[in-house]
Amino acid sequence: MQTVTAPARALQFIRSPFVRFARLEAAGGIVLLTCTLLALLWANSPWKHSYEQFLTTQVSIGFGRFFLTENRHHWINDGLMSLFFFLVGLEIKREVLVGELSSFRRAALPIVAAVGGVIFPALIYFVFTKGSEVGKGWAIPISTDIAFALGVLTILGSRVPVVLKVFVTALAIVDDILAVIVIAVFYTEQINHLSLMIGLACISISFVANVAGVRKPIIYAAIGILAWCAVLNSGVHATIAGILLAFTIPARTVLDKEQFLEQGRSLLNELEMASPNSPGEHAIIHTLEEKLVQADSPLHRIEHRLQPWISFLVVPLFAFANAGVNVSAYIAAAIRHPVSLGIGLGLVIGKPVGVWLCSVLAVKSGVALPLENVSSRQILGGGCLCGIGFTMSLFVAGLAFGDGDSLAISKIAILCASFASAALGSILLVGKPADENAIAS
Repeated sequence: MQTVTAPARALQFIRSPFVRFARLEAAGGIVLLTCTLLALLWANSPWKHSYEQFLTTQVSIGFGRFFLTENRHHWINDGLMSLFFFLVGLEIKREVLVGELSSFRRAALPIVAAVGGVIFPALIYFVFTKGSEVGKGWAIPISTDIAFALGVLTILGSRVPVVLKVFVTALAIVDDILAVIVIAVFYTEQINHLSLMIGLACISISFVANVAGVRKPIIYAAIGILAWCAVLNSGVHATIAGILLAFTIPARTVLDKEQFLEQGRSLLNELEMASPNSPGEHAIIHTLEEKLVQADSPLHRIEHRLQPWISFLVVPLFAFANAGVNVSAYIAAAIRHPVSLGIGLGLVIGKPVGVWLCSVLAVKSGVALPLENVSSRQILGGGCLCGIGFTMSLFVAGLAFGDGDSLAISKIAILCASFASAALGSILLVGKPADENAIAS
């Protein structure tokens, strides 16, 4: 039997949250791909009209006299995707508090790389669409789909260093932060100030509940539903409510590690002395359960429970509702259209070049620490995987173009560019020469 050393156990403990996150995202990426293919097959089949009819069917949700009526497409994009952005907000808060973004030296490289990965694709899009109405889609190629990117990294296995996987994840999270800011600032047209104030008041109440020591997730869920309804009616995209509410979720535990260990050992000793199946034994077990809850933060608990639903239901449903495009009707126009050229080249070329160039400059200038045992070519390969825009790119495309030819063309470009980025990134990562120097040299 192989003995695990103390340093190895410590490293495994540190990596375990990321490993679980990566496995869920990677598995979710497979479901996401399956739903994308189903949507494309249905939208290009003789039954394509039933696909559109399914998405445009009105659905009412509510109770008593209070009802919200939207079609299925809007419920997915405005409702379920708010949960996705809520999870993104939880991940951002966790990374800022204890993860790769918790210190400037650790966060500098993914932050600088993410900024480069936003600026370069946007500039390329501007070059092809400057002065035209479709220029409002400049934010489409700036984002990264974490699920797809981690899915590719998982398939490549041990040929990709864990530190590079963590870097790509942190970079994608910074991408999400920038994308949310862009959505809030550039894709909000008319604002109902009263509804917005009500929404912000709800989020403020959630923050006060945090400060007051409220730990029950159901309280935050109730506040969140009210905040979502208000923000939805305000004109600001409802997903912004998900992000803001996530920042108010408590990240502190009632018991710290030392208190939990001390009280846990005492209860285990009592449990050992208790009679089997006695009321005392059951009371001790229930007390242990309470201590476990008190030793875990609401943020971690909610994130842990929500992530599988997002990975295996919400995001695949979004892909199913948004990836369906009649390729045969638009492929000829898409080949030379400014939108498709801007998105395609932005994701396939602008994203990796921006990530790689800014990473190299950040390390050479001493602003950021280099990634250990990661070569310049691997950084470029990771940058290519960041060009898998998919989910977020489709989301922004819907905000930028609504319905019509530009949206259909942008979907084709996003799908083609995302698969091309995945293929190019895989080639660069698998084909890495053994003697290539790291970017620090």
